[in-house]
Amino acid sequence: MTYRGVVLDVDGTVVRGDEPIPGAAEGLDRLGRAGLRRLFVSNNPTKRPPAYAERLRRAGFDAHPDEIVTAGTITTDYLADNHADDVLFVVGEDALVDQLTDAGLSVVADEARADTVVVSIDRTFDYDRLCAALRACDDEAVTLVGTDPDMVIPAAEGDLPGSGAIINAVAGVVGRDPDVMLGKPSEPAQRVVREYLDLPPADCLVVGDRLDTDIALGERAGMTTALVRTGVTDDRDLERSDVQPDYVLDSLADVATIL
Repeated sequence: MTYRGVVLDVDGTVVRGDEPIPGAAEGLDRLGRAGLRRLFVSNNPTKRPPAYAERLRRAGFDAHPDEIVTAGTITTDYLADNHADDVLFVVGEDALVDQLTDAGLSVVADEARADTVVVSIDRTFDYDRLCAALRACDDEAVTLVGTDPDMVIPAAEGDLPGSGAIINAVAGVVGRDPDVMLGKPSEPAQRVVREYLDLPPADCLVVGDRLDTDIALGERAGMTTALVRTGVTDDRDLERSDVQPDYVLDSLADVATIL
């Protein structure tokens, strides 16, 4: 099979924290030599594409901001398209709030004014913030939006709770699931991928370390999928999951075997 485009996860596939994952450089070089049009897609909602490009540069990889999409950009675009006039209450970090306000969206600190509640990773999340989210969603007409479903994120010091953990906490007390969950593998994320690559799905490859986001994205989009073992998925996860990749690789370096 000859592929013309590739969707690459970042954390757990190319880097862990700011450190390159062994084999990532070889894999990216091989993809480059094959001439594949590439798109990095991350479920990290806190970093904009230029910040991600700088992070990859520090790890030794060249990437242009135009070839990077994050859950933050997907969330911002979705809200601008569907809730542009809403007042937003955000359970998330300042970097996400900045992305939303820079796009002209209205974010408030008073949860009682919210039309839409946006929930994401928040490393200062506490009981008071959980109470505020509960009050904000007291009216069932308030829309509940999750930036991405990642329960854990691979970091240099080990796996850490991600957006999904915070979203589940809020959904648990509110008593309902988010009205929409963005990031991979959502339809808005698939649409971004299709528009950027502008290729038939059969010509595209998705490589990542998560079954429920990376591999599910590729599966739903009709693309070939490859799971790398360098992130959060182990053999037990593979055995128990209904989502199965077309290929399983020890690292990105092994992508040469399927090109």
